[in-house]
Formats: sequence, C-alpha cells, structure tokens
Amino acid sequence: MRVVHAAVSSHPLKPAQAEAEVWSRECGGVVVFSGIVRDHDGGKSVAALNYTAHPTAEQTVEQVCHDLAENHPGVRFWAAHRVGPLQIGDHALVAACASAHRAEAFAACADLVETIKAQVPIWKEQIYTDGTKDWVGIA
Repeated sequence: MRVVHAAVSSHPLKPAQAEAEVWSRECGGVVVFSGIVRDHDGGKSVAALNYTAHPTAEQTVEQVCHDLAENHPGVRFWAAHRVGPLQIGDHALVAACASAHRAEAFAACADLVETIKAQVPIWKEQIYTDGTKDWVGIA
C-alpha cells in the first residue's frame, strides 16, 4: 500500500503518528513536513485560524496522493489537513513520505505539500489580534 493515509480531519494532527505509519522495513528515508499555525501573516499579528473545506476536499487529498505515488515509484505517502478552529502552534498540515533513500523521500514530500496547497479546496480564515479577519485561498 503506497498511500498509507490521506485525510481531512477536525482532530489534532500528530507528526509522530505520520512518521510511524508511513515507515516500513524497506524504507531508510522518512521525511515529515509540519505546517504549523504561526502568529503573523502579511505584517499583521494573527490570533487564530479557521479552516473550511469543500465536501470533496478529502477525496482530493486522496487523489493527490495516488497521483503522486504514480510519479514517485517506491515512495509511501501520508497526508492530513486540519479543518475547523486552530490556535497558534497547532498543526494545520502534516505530510510524510518514506522511501529506500532520502532524496526520493524529500522530493516526494515537497511535491505532496505543494500539490495539496494548490489543489485541495480548503480555505483559511485568519483572525487577527486587532479583531479583523481575512480569507486566504478564495478567489
């Protein structure tokens, strides 16, 4: 099974879980990416975020993982994106790739993160410390 996990979740994400689940005995390289909510954006202080997903978001994450598995032979994939309210320091996106060698794992994980960000219909509402709000990802 090359796509180990692909999900959209309202529950906290755990990078250690991603690493443990994506690894297998033939894999000597595991790369884990954690997208963590930071306290600023565009020169403004951020208090919190709220992620909203289209009903097809999880299906899209799954499709992204399967498509990338075709482009990265021998790599195992794990990905999850949070939805709902998040605080500073929460994990918003966790992606992990495992392969026999590190170069393949790094390349696949970079592709995975960038493709999720570009294709998965999830929108971010940023709540600033001054009380204003802004939507990111909505055209």
